[in-house]
Amino acid sequence: MPRTAAATRARTPDAPPSPATAPAPSPLDTATALLGLLADTTTEPRPNDDLEALTLAVAADLPVLLWGEPGIGKTAALTQLAESLDLPLTTVIASVHEPSDFSGLPVIGPDPASEGIPMAPPDWAVRLVRAGRGLLFLDELSTAPPAVQAALLRLVLERRVGALRLPPAVRIVAAANPPASAADGWELSPPLANRFVHLTWRHDPRVVVRGLGGTWPVAALPALDAGRLTEAVAYARQAVCGFLTARPTLVHRLPSTETVRGNAWPSPRSWDMALRLTAFASAAGAGRDVLALLVRGAVGDGPGYEFLAHLDRMELPDPEDLLADPAHAVLPERGDRRQAALDAVVAAVNARPEQGRWQAAWELLAHAARTGAPDLLVTPASTLAALRRPDWPAPPAIEGLSGVVALSHRVARAGAEADEETRRTAERERAETWR
Repeated sequence: MPRTAAATRARTPDAPPSPATAPAPSPLDTATALLGLLADTTTEPRPNDDLEALTLAVAADLPVLLWGEPGIGKTAALTQLAESLDLPLTTVIASVHEPSDFSGLPVIGPDPASEGIPMAPPDWAVRLVRAGRGLLFLDELSTAPPAVQAALLRLVLERRVGALRLPPAVRIVAAANPPASAADGWELSPPLANRFVHLTWRHDPRVVVRGLGGTWPVAALPALDAGRLTEAVAYARQAVCGFLTARPTLVHRLPSTETVRGNAWPSPRSWDMALRLTAFASAAGAGRDVLALLVRGAVGDGPGYEFLAHLDRMELPDPEDLLADPAHAVLPERGDRRQAALDAVVAAVNARPEQGRWQAAWELLAHAARTGAPDLLVTPASTLAALRRPDWPAPPAIEGLSGVVALSHRVARAGAEADEETRRTAERERAETWR
């Protein structure tokens, strides 16, 4: 009887096992291999204002609260952020803990009368202290009952858990669902809400599609320009102090409604956060949209928008400098800021009307017409023309603005005709009423 090949290989000690005799993988091993392939993703740099705002706030060592609908990717973003920063991530579901889990449990020692009763911290806090660094993620904050929120105050502000104090290298980020989408949710207490930088986490369908294809945007700490740190701090202090000097009622304004109180609102504490964020954004060269997210997240939408308008005015050129050398004036490139600079020059001439200043303003408008959009000149040219005194001759620079002046006259005539038509209509209506 002939021997089979399998029998021959079985009697050869050094022969490798053939695929036919290798043990078949279990169904669970195959599933694990498939899961490994699905988890094999990469990252790429990609502009993302929300992610940049989050990393800047984390770099500034300010507690961040991410608001977003369930399933939008808040937890995944925090996990990816911890990995990119090489920080161990500790997740604590706030809603399933007791207040004592954050304030500590009393441990009675041998002589409580002389040694007191220490408050034992939970194990996650002990691990963070031993590691010396990490990212503490407080999830489901809006479903934590008021007693737990009160216990979190000390953790978020003083970084204390029981008798332990978290190391400076531990960053705190929380997440919450809006009350409308949170099951059995609670509004955040005003003291706790005022301790966070509130950021709304949104999803970009293009980012989601590319991520599901295997490439997610990378979260990296912003590169701060070491040569601009002093300048950034001076700029932030000047901006915040100048704004609050002009708007002292916004130094502290507790919202009147419970819903708004659970979000960002202005206080000395939150303005200090806004100052720090402005300095970090300036040192990092962050864009205007990112700074807007951070400032509004610290002090609220209304005060935040007013502060951003104040920054715009700060960065405008001095009208007197523009009038001193109109031919070589450097005007802002952005349309709204360019318009504001020209309006400020006309307002300065109106405040001190002199022939030389009036003619310099026309030279500036002519310079603006050569270097930018002429439609921005209609309003300042019309206002400046109305400031002319009878003994002032027309300046030569006005020849280059003949089109703009004609347009401003047409606009003025159209406005006058519209006013006249409105007046006539009102008279007809009154006449009809008395009949």
